[in-house]
Amino acid sequence: RTGIKERRQIPDDQTLLDLSIPAARQAIANAGLTPADIDLIIYATFTPDYQVPATACLLQDKLGCTKAGAFDLQAACTGFVYASSVAVQFIASSVYNHVLVIGGDVTTRIIDFTDRNSCVLFGDGVGAAVYSPASGDQGVFDNLLGSIGSGGEHIMIEAGGSARRPTEEMIRNREHYLKINGKEVFKFSTKIVGDIIEEVLKRNNLTLDDIALIIPHQANIRILESAAKRFDCPIEKFYVNIERYGNTVAASIPLALHDALVEGRIKENDIIMLVGFGGGLTYGAMPIRWGSYTTPTA
Repeated sequence: RTGIKERRQIPDDQTLLDLSIPAARQAIANAGLTPADIDLIIYATFTPDYQVPATACLLQDKLGCTKAGAFDLQAACTGFVYASSVAVQFIASSVYNHVLVIGGDVTTRIIDFTDRNSCVLFGDGVGAAVYSPASGDQGVFDNLLGSIGSGGEHIMIEAGGSARRPTEEMIRNREHYLKINGKEVFKFSTKIVGDIIEEVLKRNNLTLDDIALIIPHQANIRILESAAKRFDCPIEKFYVNIERYGNTVAASIPLALHDALVEGRIKENDIIMLVGFGGGLTYGAMPIRWGSYTTPTA
């Protein structure tokens, strides 16, 4: 029912940082840059290696991005869209030229494997991209971000933050694991995906026919099928790779973007749309007129 056939799980002797280094290096190389060219690193994750320091700072050191500022951003499954939006604003305001954005999570480290309703959904992964000034009308031309904080409890880790410091009792009660209200999250997701696509199309005077490919967060195939039905379009309008990775949270959109490029699904001057939704509750969409690009290796 979810569309998931396989997932990836990080080995016990590796960390989120370990997964991030090769992904970031590949993104920088694909952009034709060196680590020294990167001005800022934004890491979208809700499973950082440590509360302090930020994973972005650890990555800055490992990559040798000597002049880069670095910080983490937490918007769960919408994290890559949020981080990309921040990157675009820095570039549009001429503060920075090259911003490395990473979306990565090792969710198998914080899920309860006795909860079969949720643990089977998640896989681990990292994806990365570099944002730089575009030429002509190519590049990001809008972004929409939103939140519904009243639904925050539907995707939540109850214990371990400063509001509820971890105790032995909390751990015995498994309160330090991710909890999901699947029914409410599904209801939110099936509605918001269509709503934000419609809003982006409307305010940019576009139709769905103008969009070559939608790159959505990969949470559940039924959510994407519901969106396709709402727009009366084939499911192929939405890029789907959830069967290979499961729900990789902040990594799902950059991983899908990478795979779509490798498969030749995106051409120069195509309009694509990144669509995220998830914990917070948060949501976001970003349309991009694709520029010239060196296709990444598989």
